[in-house]
Amino acid sequence: MLLLVGLGNPGPENENNRHNIGFKIINAINKKFALTKQKPKFKGLLTTGTIGDKKVYAIKPLTFMNNSGICIRELIEYFKIDSSDVIVFHDDLDVRPGKVTVKFGGSSAGHNGIESIDKFIGKDYSRVRIGIGRPEKKEMVADHVLDNFLDDEEDSITELTKNIVEHLPELIDKKLNLFSSKVNQS
Repeated sequence: MLLLVGLGNPGPENENNRHNIGFKIINAINKKFALTKQKPKFKGLLTTGTIGDKKVYAIKPLTFMNNSGICIRELIEYFKIDSSDVIVFHDDLDVRPGKVTVKFGGSSAGHNGIESIDKFIGKDYSRVRIGIGRPEKKEMVADHVLDNFLDDEEDSITELTKNIVEHLPELIDKKLNLFSSKVNQS
């Protein structure tokens, strides 16, 4: 069993925020692989299904970014999912827009959603870091992540989302480098 997590903040006012790229990815996965209708469970919106030969749960935590770990811990404890079988999709200021990096474990790099997950389940899970770029000034970071994608960024995000979903089988097979390479080449 695998758990796919998309980080973001609930509410229609946050739907197109850069911080909500994880939610966009989960929505695209749900659609492409015909996962079940989203149901409110474990403080999130949960879907289930199979991708390839793997049973998959996908969730968008509704606890707001800074408390994402609460939702994840409840779910993995209930379904007895090992933290190494968790894959989190999240925005990243240090990755070029339109690109991804993937890693297993490591630090949160100051991302509050990842810090929360680390606190509740440890650091032994995979992270798909989706580039949103960094603003010029440090004091602009909070506004940058909570701002909507600009019109000229939308096409890039749509294409990146399509590439992530297309190459998801490699990620699910835990071929992290192959997944990253294919997504970034597309």
